[in-house]
Amino acid sequence: MALTQQRKQELISNYQVHETDTGSADVQIAMLTERIQRLTLHLQANKKDHSSRRGLLKIIGQRKRLLAYVQQENREKYQALIARLGIRG
Repeated sequence: MALTQQRKQELISNYQVHETDTGSADVQIAMLTERIQRLTLHLQANKKDHSSRRGLLKIIGQRKRLLAYVQQENREKYQALIARLGIRG
């Protein structure tokens, strides 16, 4: 369920704001979205894995807070980010 180093690097390079950026809100949201997608697939196959379900809800809450921050700071950037990630569809 953890992201591989290669996949993390792909996400960072796709969503970074500047060349040395590794922790901006955009990058964090992209990584959390990837983890949410993986956990969702896991939970579809393992319906009784309640500890993973709790972790999923925690990750969703964290992404929600980061999205609210981006929306508050820059509305256009927020719209572009959710369209690019395919969330809130």
